[in-house]
Amino acid sequence: MIPFLDLKAQYQSIKKEIDEAISNVLESTQFVLGNEVAAFENEFATYCNARYGIGVNSGTSALHLALLAAGIGVGDEVITIPFTFVATVAAIGYTGAKPVFVDIEPDSFTIDVKQIEKAITKQTKAILPVHLYGQPANMDPILEIAQRYGLTVIEDAAQAHGAEYKGRRVGSIGDFGCFSFYPGKNLGAYGEGGMVVTNNENYAHTIKLLRDWGQEQKYHHVLKGYNYRLEGIQGAILRVKLRHLEAWTKARQSHAKQYNEQLANSGVQIPKVMHYSRHVYHIYAVRTNQRDTLQQQLQQQQIQTGIHYPVPVHLMPAYADLGYQVGDFPQSELAAKEVLSLPMYAELSNLAIEQVCEFI
Repeated sequence: MIPFLDLKAQYQSIKKEIDEAISNVLESTQFVLGNEVAAFENEFATYCNARYGIGVNSGTSALHLALLAAGIGVGDEVITIPFTFVATVAAIGYTGAKPVFVDIEPDSFTIDVKQIEKAITKQTKAILPVHLYGQPANMDPILEIAQRYGLTVIEDAAQAHGAEYKGRRVGSIGDFGCFSFYPGKNLGAYGEGGMVVTNNENYAHTIKLLRDWGQEQKYHHVLKGYNYRLEGIQGAILRVKLRHLEAWTKARQSHAKQYNEQLANSGVQIPKVMHYSRHVYHIYAVRTNQRDTLQQQLQQQQIQTGIHYPVPVHLMPAYADLGYQVGDFPQSELAAKEVLSLPMYAELSNLAIEQVCEFI
């Protein structure tokens, strides 16, 4: 069996470092926030070329707090894409604001910058581009539009640890960058975790308050906050794994190159890397109009695959109240019918990739 993801293989490769890091937290008893989290915040912010990092309990919480720190709330609108994991849209709803969708570009799976301006209204307060699958959105036009209309830019970088746009690390390009450390991510915790990075000191201070019940010191609450704190064990684990992230990224890129070469004449469409992009391949998604058949046949060969994502958010029953219909975002809807995610993780063997490609 060729798994879609093998977290155990990664753990075995760094077991001694991980076990020692966890043991140190157990000895310190700093189970929530603490020194390991603080150190990881600094190290990950530096990795992203950002001034501040604020660790939280999930990527969803990171998005939620970034939106709140930007002053977004009831009656406001935030522009994003429907072809994303639902958390992107859910976080907007948590603030009381309304998600407004713009379709994706078919080649990059990221927001179509040519369609953003027509979605802007007097209620628009932010643009929330998603760096989907590990490829950055086209940030320069987004920043230019945001500056012209006085909008905040919040990067959903949950799948894009270490990705770069024109040589700049994602997360540090907009006003906020929001990351997830869910176990399957390129940089994954052994549980839930997330982070906001920013270059704005006031934003960083506000998010630090909001994640910890709005308190400036214990039992002195200046804001209505949340219990969104990152755990000490997760901080320690992520510090260890951050040291390996660049090597793992290079392995993913090497795997993608092998896939590209061996699938060149296969009849499936391989991912396109945009000219401005350092793609980190959180997901290696091919496209075919026979996606479901191909997935079933791969499964019969004991090759695991995924679909990211089978239903765009605007067509989910949970978001029917937004009033969108089939056909409103044709590129997102087509992608949802055609994308298939192949096995992708740093420890994946060349032989396994060859077997997947031969069968396709």
